[in-house]
Amino acid sequence: MFKMFKPAPEKERLPEDQIDSHYKRLRFQVFMGIFIGYAAYYLLRKNFSLAMPGLIEEGYSKGELGIALSAVSLAYGISKFIMGTVSDRSNPRVFLTSGLVLSAVVSLLMGFVPFFTSSIAIMFVMMFLLGWFQVMGWPPSGRTLVHWYSVSERGTKTSIWNVAHNVGGGLMAPIATLGMTIFAGSYFVGYEGVFILPGIVALLLAVVAYMLIRDTPQSEGLPPIEEYRNDYPTNNKKTLETELTTKEILFKYVLNNKWVWAIAFANIFVYFVRYGVLDWAPTYLNESKGFEMSESSFAYFLYEWAGIPGTLLCGWISDKFFKGRRGPAGVVFMFGVLLAVLVYWLNPAGNPMIDNAALIAIGFLIYGPVMLIGLQALDLVPKKAAGTAAGLTGLFGYLGGAVTANIIMGYVIDHFGWGGSFILLIVSCALAMFVFALTWNVRGQEVVKN
Repeated sequence: MFKMFKPAPEKERLPEDQIDSHYKRLRFQVFMGIFIGYAAYYLLRKNFSLAMPGLIEEGYSKGELGIALSAVSLAYGISKFIMGTVSDRSNPRVFLTSGLVLSAVVSLLMGFVPFFTSSIAIMFVMMFLLGWFQVMGWPPSGRTLVHWYSVSERGTKTSIWNVAHNVGGGLMAPIATLGMTIFAGSYFVGYEGVFILPGIVALLLAVVAYMLIRDTPQSEGLPPIEEYRNDYPTNNKKTLETELTTKEILFKYVLNNKWVWAIAFANIFVYFVRYGVLDWAPTYLNESKGFEMSESSFAYFLYEWAGIPGTLLCGWISDKFFKGRRGPAGVVFMFGVLLAVLVYWLNPAGNPMIDNAALIAIGFLIYGPVMLIGLQALDLVPKKAAGTAAGLTGLFGYLGGAVTANIIMGYVIDHFGWGGSFILLIVSCALAMFVFALTWNVRGQEVVKN
């Protein structure tokens, strides 16, 4: 592990009368740091999708662009597992902001230098690098959440933090569209602005995130969160603050946990639907529904921001109605996604209100299951193994779900039309519901206690 990522050392504990005020201030500050930082990652994640109509005009096929697009998910899936183990033993303040800066550099190169969009092979390499660096946002955020928030409050806080990617993803489209307007000129073909302006904004937000984020409470002279809130995950009040080896994390707490494997498989189908709809929305709406680029960008914005209340509602339902069981909420929300996908597909062209409503419904519903899987990954293992557990579920979600959504969807559309792609989305919804149903009676915190 690089020395620069080394966890911050513990400081001498503050006087007792200062702990409460410092804890309250730093909990809010750190939360805002990972929220802003993670939202900024999503300013750079899906810009390529908005550039695809312009690249198609230059002569690239959907299948070719699907291959380039798949590189993000391919790299993200591999990197999330590998870098997740690194993140468990790193300072999130440095780890998260480093990945954000590197992602912004890739985006800016693709916008300013024509060479980096001159062929499918080059775009694949750039998208692969982007995906590798993009993974450096989730695991350190998860590590931060489990160190600053105890088990009884973690569900609510995780669902609130999780909407950061909806905020960032939703803002990406209008920022990218503004970038196209600003950077339109003789030097630029027309789509480069979708990479440039979001990259500049992300660099500025990386500075803000670095100023706000801290490592563990102990590195600020504070007690572990379990001690501070008297909220322990085990009856013997163990906090598991000792840094674990990679071997212990993998073989003692993650790879032998059947429920981690179950949610990893559920993630395949959830991510196929998420990215099968999201990545191809601008092209589908342009070709099949007659949307202009500005209209497609607005629909993209609606899809992302609709996930904010949906995610919060899903977390609340899983806590209040299903008493901490995430499986039932996953089944309910994925059934809703299936119905919304059918409307999105079968609605005839010329009814943009219905198309937008269907996208809003899909966005509202799909991010709940995405959040539930991430939350279960945190709940099912000790906090020193949180990044690795999240990495394993991400590995399956991105390689098995997002990559296939990029590659298979592109070629299915080329050979069987949009109808073939929607059949794949519907089948994936059904399979996600089935796997969630297998975890119907599982409560993550009980698994940890046992």
